[in-house]
Amino acid sequence: MDLINSYSLALSGLFVILSTLVLQTLIAAFSKASQPGAVPGKIDPELSHESFVFRANRTLANSLENIPAMLGSSILAILVGVDSHWCGILIWIFALSRLLHMVLYYSIATEKNPSPRSYFYLSGLVANIILLILIGKILTSYFLR
Repeated sequence: MDLINSYSLALSGLFVILSTLVLQTLIAAFSKASQPGAVPGKIDPELSHESFVFRANRTLANSLENIPAMLGSSILAILVGVDSHWCGILIWIFALSRLLHMVLYYSIATEKNPSPRSYFYLSGLVANIILLILIGKILTSYFLR
């Protein structure tokens, strides 16, 4: 089995997820560094959603909280042989959800909960849960042989 050909959809989705994370890191770093008196590693505790610096840093933090579980699920799914088509679709749902979450977080300054970005957080989470269920089914059938 040629891994790249079989899982090209999944691998391209993982590329988008990782590229999004790098982009968010750069945006958060540059937006914060452009502030007067910026101190590396510290964000003004007075900032809230009305500040792009706050939203850029929260977007990055939210991705850092969510992406590791999906990366682990994705790698495990490929290793155990989850159907490559469904694996790719679920990874792309997560990737697009993270991108839309990012765009909405950058553009909408709201303290409202749920905000429009919450729906994309949820769709990414659901994609990850479904992928874990598919992994669990394969592993359960393997161990019950």
